Amino acid sequence: MSREGSLTLDRGLALLQAVADSGEQAATISELAVTIGASRAAVYRLLVPLSERGLIWRDGTKVRLGVGVLRLAGQVLPQLREAARPVLRELAEKVGATAHLTVAQGDYAQAVAVVEPSWTSYHVAYRVGSRHALGAGAAGRAMTLRSGGWVTSTGEVQAGASGVAAPVRGVPGLRASVGVISLEPLAAREVGPLAVEAAGKLAEVLRTDG
Repeated sequence: MSREGSLTLDRGLALLQAVADSGEQAATISELAVTIGASRAAVYRLLVPLSERGLIWRDGTKVRLGVGVLRLAGQVLPQLREAARPVLRELAEKVGATAHLTVAQGDYAQAVAVVEPSWTSYHVAYRVGSRHALGAGAAGRAMTLRSGGWVTSTGEVQAGASGVAAPVRGVPGLRASVGVISLEPLAAREVGPLAVEAAGKLAEVLRTDG
């Protein structure tokens, strides 16, 4: 690929990411141009192939993600679940609580992989696909941490349930967290480091696979 072609590809990917980052609010052509540091004319040119592939949808000057992204996500999520399962299994067994991988979907946090502990008498039944606002619960708020550590919550997502989660760092394009949820209070000083360790392990696996 020529240097010019490489730059065009990079800018096209940056544009797609900018549209995704706009969340539920459609971005305008002008806003996208500012975000990626390009002219409006350049943005219009870059939108053409993305639109042809169904990755974006235009309504006048406003741009949203297209349904083609769902097709791509449908290919990625099974691979993400497969990579996360051993890490979540280890965390669930150590803590004795339901472990989960949660990713950001616009303004929401969505559970994409869940593993329940095998030895407990009872535990939280947490369904894959469950969604809640990013600002509610440990899983969502962990994704906003700018430095190391973990987040705790009690009763924010499920009445009476406690959660501890840590962000998955160092995987380009992925905003996610690994954590546990329990009907019993969790000892954050003990569980927090385990969540951080699990998030680090998953990030390493994903970087290696990538």
